[in-house]
Amino acid sequence: MRMRHGAAVCTAILLFTGCMLVSSPVYRYTGTSARQAVTSGLSLRGYASWYGDAFHGRKTANGELFDMNGLTCAHRSLPFGTMLVVTNTANSRTVTVRVNDRGPFVSGRIVDLSRGAASRLDMLESGTVLVDMKVVDQ
Repeated sequence: MRMRHGAAVCTAILLFTGCMLVSSPVYRYTGTSARQAVTSGLSLRGYASWYGDAFHGRKTANGELFDMNGLTCAHRSLPFGTMLVVTNTANSRTVTVRVNDRGPFVSGRIVDLSRGAASRLDMLESGTVLVDMKVVDQ
């Protein structure tokens, strides 16, 4: 009986710890704040994804309604209103977007683009692409 109880406890612990949510890392800028990153012209390379239909018309993190056909994006920590030039490294297409939401919440991605922005980068079919992202003057 004692052995069964111990095995049940071990199983419960393993199941519990395996199901714990791990928060996505927030981008930190070494030696500088997010606001300073905006004024210094921060550049990043990483993966972009896009979102659209399911969120169209819902409130974004800054309170405005999400327009999936607009040229906006979600970033984890850059200030709302920050303008970014995003370039698809596979085809050199570029789009300028404005940060109005928080995300992406998937590890390994640096920006979540609106459907309109993703269309301009020709990434609707692939869903994710490697991009260069640069903060531009507002």
